[in-house]
Amino acid sequence: MTSPDVAVGYATSRRGVPAPASFRRWVEAALKGARRRKATEVSIRIVDADEGRALNLQYRGRDYATNVLSFPADLPPGLNLPLIGDLVICAPVVAREAAEQGKKPADHWAHLTIHGTLHLLGYDHIEESEAETMEGLETRVLAGLGIADPYLA
Repeated sequence: MTSPDVAVGYATSRRGVPAPASFRRWVEAALKGARRRKATEVSIRIVDADEGRALNLQYRGRDYATNVLSFPADLPPGLNLPLIGDLVICAPVVAREAAEQGKKPADHWAHLTIHGTLHLLGYDHIEESEAETMEGLETRVLAGLGIADPYLA
């Protein structure tokens, strides 16, 4: 597998937010877990609550900031670029959830990055069977990074 090209942009304070190298490692782990061997590009934008809320409202019709939004690339036929899409991760939501759930912040960042990357690859959790498949893959990828199952109570 070729190492993914991961561009990370910070539209909010970087305090408490992992470095780009961590995001690259987590995206690469997700791609490896999903057995994607093609060259891959992913863009990640770290946002504040206001931007997270605005994007969630605009694209999902939900008026609150959520932890991660995934925007799979919608390329025209015949345009074979390695771009699989963009992730938007809301830093204050990630910090709040990690604290509320008693998780290490870095572990929660890893989980949400992997979760979002799998969405870019077409995984989903709307149907129960899809959720089981996606969550199982997330759990295996995270375990490979030494991170506990995020779905355990």
